[in-house]
Amino acid sequence: MARPLRLEFPGALYHITSRGNARQEIFLSDDDRTSFLNLLGREVKQQRWNCYAYCLMSNHYHIMIETPEGNLVLGMRRLNGAYSQEFNRRHGRVGHLFQGRYKSIIVDRESYLLELCRYVVLNPVRAGIVEQPRDWRWSSYLATIGETEKSDWLETNWILGQFSRAKKRAEEAYKRFVADGVGGPSPWRDLQGQIWLGEKAFLEKMERIIERENLEEVPLAQTVPSRPTKVDIFESVAEEFGITVEGLVERSDQDAYRAAVYLLRRVVNLSLKAVAGIFGVSPSRVSRIQADIERGANRESKLIKLLKQYKVKN
Repeated sequence: MARPLRLEFPGALYHITSRGNARQEIFLSDDDRTSFLNLLGREVKQQRWNCYAYCLMSNHYHIMIETPEGNLVLGMRRLNGAYSQEFNRRHGRVGHLFQGRYKSIIVDRESYLLELCRYVVLNPVRAGIVEQPRDWRWSSYLATIGETEKSDWLETNWILGQFSRAKKRAEEAYKRFVADGVGGPSPWRDLQGQIWLGEKAFLEKMERIIERENLEEVPLAQTVPSRPTKVDIFESVAEEFGITVEGLVERSDQDAYRAAVYLLRRVVNLSLKAVAGIFGVSPSRVSRIQADIERGANRESKLIKLLKQYKVKN
C-alpha cells in the first residue's frame, strides 16, 4: 500500500493525530503526559512552530500545528521518537509505541482552524470521559481560558483574538464557543482525500503546490525570517568568547564549544548527527549538551547573551 502523502511547505497548518500500537495506551500516568508536553514544547520552540491546541487522551493525542518553515517531518520524528524512548525506559518496555506514522491533515486556516481548535479540546467530552472540557487538565483548554498558567510555546492570542481584543471578554466568548460545539457536526464531514480539509480555492492551491507551482503564493513564505547559518553561529560564538573559529571547531574552549553546539541545534536546527560531525563527537554527546543547557545547566553570561541575541526561549 502506498504511504500517504506527506506534504510540507512554509505556513502549512496541520491537525496531527498519533495512536498507540495495537490501540495500546501511550499515556499510563501524569508523568507520561508531562513528559510528552515537555517534548512537544521543545519541538515547537526548536522548529519554530505555532501550536494552537492540543489534547492528550489515553491511547492517542491531537495537536494543531502551523509550520512557518515547512519542517513538520523533522519535528514529528523527534517528538514521537524521543517520547517512545522515554516511555519505554520509564515503564521497562521495548518495541514500537505508536501505530505506524502519525496522521496529518492539511487544514485551510481561514475556514477550519478555529473549528478544529474547538474539536481538539472537546475530545474528552465526546469520549464520555468528562462532562465539561474544563474537567480535563490534559488539553489546552484551561490555559486558553486563563484558568491555568499558559506554557510559553502555546499560541492562544490568535484564538482569543477571534472573539475580542479584551482578554477577559475573549475568554468568556471562547468558553461559549466551545460549549456550543458539544454535540455539533464533525468538521471531518468536509475532509477530502483523507488529507485535505478546506474550501475549493484552498484545495486548488494545494494542487498547485503538489505540482511545485506558485510556491511563492503560500501564506507566510515571504514573511518568515531566514534562520542564521552555521557560519553565522561560528562567527558570533568565536567573537563573544574571544577565540578563532578554528579554535572553536577544535573545542579549545569548552564553554564556547557547548554554546556553539546548542545554537547549532536550536537556532540553525541541524541534526544531532550533523553537529556531532562538525566537532568530532558522538550524537549522544550533542544531545546531552542540549539537554543540560535546556535544564539551565552550564549557562554562563556569554551564552546567555548569545541566547538573547538569537531570541532563543526555553
